[in-house]
Amino acid sequence: MKTLRGLYAITDSQLLDGGRLLPYVEAALRGGAKLLQYRDKSEDAARRLRQAEALRELCLRHGAQLIINDDAELAARLGVGVHLGQSDGSLAAARALLGRHALLGATCHAQLELAEQARQEGASYIAFGRFFNSQTKPGAPAATLELLEQARARFRLPIVAIGGVTLDSAPELVARGASMVAVIHALFAADSAAEVERRARAFSALFD
Repeated sequence: MKTLRGLYAITDSQLLDGGRLLPYVEAALRGGAKLLQYRDKSEDAARRLRQAEALRELCLRHGAQLIINDDAELAARLGVGVHLGQSDGSLAAARALLGRHALLGATCHAQLELAEQARQEGASYIAFGRFFNSQTKPGAPAATLELLEQARARFRLPIVAIGGVTLDSAPELVARGASMVAVIHALFAADSAAEVERRARAFSALFD
């Protein structure tokens, strides 16, 4: 999993409604996003399948990887990876369902112990956050730069930093050990696909 380095784009069903999902995601992929998480908490299973299939094709076209938020069964149906939060089911069960080569991510909040547990259960990467004030999860536990350094020293897995990450704050996260920065609003809260691509290129350049 050493290829997991760079911009990790996460979709938001409200930010990307009104027909923006596919053009904005493609713009992020053109800008260099390496990993795309499809995050949609709605109950419309048919729409989620249709959108996830379209995103999988975009990722294939641009050499990126798709991962599904919280839904191992949808991930298995599409042959892609899954990201699980602490209340979203067993990592070990997801690994058994998806197979040994699937990408499996785990939310570890601000706890090294959760990261150790995730490693033991077969996670491909560990995600810490939030590092900054986040619009998506304003009440999430706060992670520190020191935690990031400790995780880098302790784990060989790729480390994702998430939560309120912007172009201004991302460089220090990368310097302190983040393999990837996961971004929602600072990437997709834009007036045009061209602006999304510009932002994606700027985030991606931090890893050159």
